[in-house]
Amino acid sequence: MDKLFKLKEHKTNFKTELIAGLTSFFAAVYIIVVNASILSDGGIAQEPLIIATVLASFTGCLLVSLMSNTPLVIMPGMGINALFTYTIVLSMGLSFNQALTSVVMAGILFLIVSITPLSKILDTSIPNSLKESITIGIGLFITFLGFQKGGLIIPDPSTMVKIGSLSDPKVVFFIAMFLLTVILFAKNIPGGFLISIVVGTIAAISLGFVNVSELTFSLPNFSEYKSIFLNLDLSAFFTIPFWISTFSLTLVLVFENIGLLHGQINGLLKTPEKQNKALNAIALSTIACGLFGTSPSVSTVEGTAGIAAGGKTGLTSLISGLLLLISLVFIPFINLIPNEVIAPILIIIGSLMIKGIVHIDFNDISEAIPSFLIIVLIPLTFSIVDGIAFGFISYTIMKLITKKKEQLSIVMYIISIIFIIYFILHSI
Repeated sequence: MDKLFKLKEHKTNFKTELIAGLTSFFAAVYIIVVNASILSDGGIAQEPLIIATVLASFTGCLLVSLMSNTPLVIMPGMGINALFTYTIVLSMGLSFNQALTSVVMAGILFLIVSITPLSKILDTSIPNSLKESITIGIGLFITFLGFQKGGLIIPDPSTMVKIGSLSDPKVVFFIAMFLLTVILFAKNIPGGFLISIVVGTIAAISLGFVNVSELTFSLPNFSEYKSIFLNLDLSAFFTIPFWISTFSLTLVLVFENIGLLHGQINGLLKTPEKQNKALNAIALSTIACGLFGTSPSVSTVEGTAGIAAGGKTGLTSLISGLLLLISLVFIPFINLIPNEVIAPILIIIGSLMIKGIVHIDFNDISEAIPSFLIIVLIPLTFSIVDGIAFGFISYTIMKLITKKKEQLSIVMYIISIIFIIYFILHSI
């Protein structure tokens, strides 16, 4: 393991990587069920979609582990699965299998970007203020998700959101779990996140928040899986909706993953030299997603839990991937982990991702406004790509009206135009 993953060189050990892998697994495993649930609205039964999600997730983790030696968790992305189901399948009219073909093509285009100088050109041409803002915005997004899952922030018809009832036992339980998780994290207890997940789940069962009376063990049924496994439909390949879908997926994949990797690899791991290898791995995993029968993959924000728990190498990712594969027969048990236990981890991760705000020059209005838009619109629109798009377009406009166009690269002009087209296509 030391030879393969260079544990000593990264100042880590097997125990630390194991705990980090377990932590990432428990933080991200809910994606299996949630992803299948969202995709099932596209007309496919949920069980084959669970199988597809698990196989794609294992493949993604294996690829990023061996290709980049980073502790990332690669799984079908939340948000892009909604784009796949509700826009491409239900609105644009592609069948589920035609949409899977679009995923494979988007993965190929994504791979071309990642293995050519295009990815480096994109990375060097994007201003640091926008990169930092993307990381911060995602951090706030994760924090907001955490408070939602914990029940402390709830919908309100008048004000859109409001604080949850502090008399609600589940909210009180969430607050107690948050305190426990923060204490473990602040004291730097090894495996603190994992401890909080195990203790919290046992406590939730004891308090009656989790129903175990109908818990059953069953093996997955692979007979229905044949309908989506390696079953691409090329009949729409030469149609306009197919290519609009493909380019939309590619656009989201490239910029969402660049933003996520900047925060995880550059911001937390401090190993920028690994970013391009990780990007290559994610591109290949996206192609695999289409072949396995699910929506495209991203470097999940939940995987950051493993980094925060001390994971530094691909061994963390490999362990998470193996556990995800094994989880195929334990889905009913995994579903016992309540949101109130996962939520505190997301909030702490979010807090770790806003430190870069000190590197943004808010005295320069041409830097301040675009950065601010990214930071607030990612959580407020519930869309990483939409927040990024507003930031990039406004950055170009602000530099032009403040007569600082020499600070704009050709790439920034092109990206801004692409994002404008992206908004136009989505408004049709």
